[in-house]
Amino acid sequence: MRLRYAGACRTCGTTLEAGVRAVYDASTRTVTCVECPTPEPRPDVVEPVPAAPPAEVDAGRAGGSARREYERRSAAREKRIREAHPRVGGLILALSDEPQSTTAWARGAKGEEMLGRGLDALADRGVRILHDRRIPRTRANIDHIAVGPSGVFVIDAKRYKGRPSLRVEGGILRPRTARLVVGSRDCTSLVQGVHKQVSLVRDALATAGHGSVPVRGVLCFVEADWPLIGGSFQVDGVHVLWPRKAYEHLTVHGALAPSAVDELHRLLAQAFPMA
Repeated sequence: MRLRYAGACRTCGTTLEAGVRAVYDASTRTVTCVECPTPEPRPDVVEPVPAAPPAEVDAGRAGGSARREYERRSAAREKRIREAHPRVGGLILALSDEPQSTTAWARGAKGEEMLGRGLDALADRGVRILHDRRIPRTRANIDHIAVGPSGVFVIDAKRYKGRPSLRVEGGILRPRTARLVVGSRDCTSLVQGVHKQVSLVRDALATAGHGSVPVRGVLCFVEADWPLIGGSFQVDGVHVLWPRKAYEHLTVHGALAPSAVDELHRLLAQAFPMA
């Protein structure tokens, strides 16, 4: 209808003069434009663009690179034997064992996978995990990185037989030294390897402005001969323990809020990509 009196559109607020065609609602005594005008954009007003949600961090696959190395070595051995012995290659493979240098990769992968499943189960307790992370510009990798309320943990998983123990030697007349022994095997070199990994993680955090975040090294022996009571210890600042004890360390209350844990988790995922 054509308006007898001036009014304002109840939808867009445009002033409607008397005589203009519009829609009149008798029940509410309001008028509405036949077609509301589209407002002209103001050049001086910049509409905010909604921030895209951060991409989900891929935690990686525990033991992935060790499993691939085992499969590569196993396939190369099979190919070598079948080519050298076309007729009886299958029989040779069936009756012979793979060399220890090959099976060690499968055993290591299994240990990382077992520990990885337990670490993933800590998500509901505020712990974020990264598995099998590549150290840039090298062929080496870090088995697991955990970020929890009390800080960052660099975890090296080992599936060795025997009982881990701390051997302290020296004293008054000669320098005091601490060695990590598993069964009768001196494994102190593993401690130095963890120290190198911890140093790299600290450097990555410091570069991003998080140099004050605690970073701890952990050697976790899966399926080792641990005593029923006690057993965990430290060698040169590196925690030596079993999976369940590791979970206790990771879930200790600390100063990091969940948002800070997520930020550090994302930062370390970028610094150490999947292997």
